[in-house]
Amino acid sequence: MTVPIVVCGAAGRMGRAIVRLVHENPETHLHGAVESPGNPTVGSDAGILAGVGELGVAIGDDYAAVATPQSVALDFTAPAASVAHLRIAADCGSGIAIGTTGLSAAQRAELEQLATKTRTVFAANMSVGVNVLLKLVRVAAETLGESFDPEIVEMHHRNKVDAPSGTALALGRAVAAGSGRDFDETAVLAREGMVGARTDAEIGIMTLRGGNVVGDHTVIFAGLGERVELTHRAQNRDCLARGAVRAGIWLAGRAPGLYGMADVLGI
Repeated sequence: MTVPIVVCGAAGRMGRAIVRLVHENPETHLHGAVESPGNPTVGSDAGILAGVGELGVAIGDDYAAVATPQSVALDFTAPAASVAHLRIAADCGSGIAIGTTGLSAAQRAELEQLATKTRTVFAANMSVGVNVLLKLVRVAAETLGESFDPEIVEMHHRNKVDAPSGTALALGRAVAAGSGRDFDETAVLAREGMVGARTDAEIGIMTLRGGNVVGDHTVIFAGLGERVELTHRAQNRDCLARGAVRAGIWLAGRAPGLYGMADVLGI
């Protein structure tokens, strides 16, 4: 029996990639596809839009109409939409994996409260490679200690609206966890002017935007006379979509709770 998947944001680049991979995966089938009200693709066949041919699943504008206790939603939309979808999932007991970034503190708090009412995966980045990188960064920060200065550089396409990326922030928190820092107190998200010498506690995050870069993240541990660099480069969105589909399959039959990709991957 295959897992019924609902793709929220089905007309976007990530959504179309997920529709294609759900169709290709023998463990899943496309149960529903959702876009925002007024989107010109509403009513279109999701498979045709994704380039895999007609699937008989029309894009709708109401997630509640297709959410079931058996289905799992894969949501890459916008902060307000993702939280609204989670409310619906919690009401009907549907699984949901959310990869949306840029949530406010209030939205994040509501997400964490609602997530425990159903089966939820929330991750700043669902790429398997990025989540392995997060583990490596924690280990490196713990092992290298305070004599190595951690700096994070991220680059995304010119249309990305939030900065730093959710992944860069997650990497910063991984550094903090490994080194015993408080991320919120030590993160430096930009430098300009006469900022003075770097402190030992800082976790620097620099943001670059341009072109059609899917997502590059490098964590630099700069020591005296040596430097360790850990890098992940997303060459296309399929790496994110594959991780999302993997999370959706993993969620099927899970107990209610808030999970991360580390749970999905067992790392």
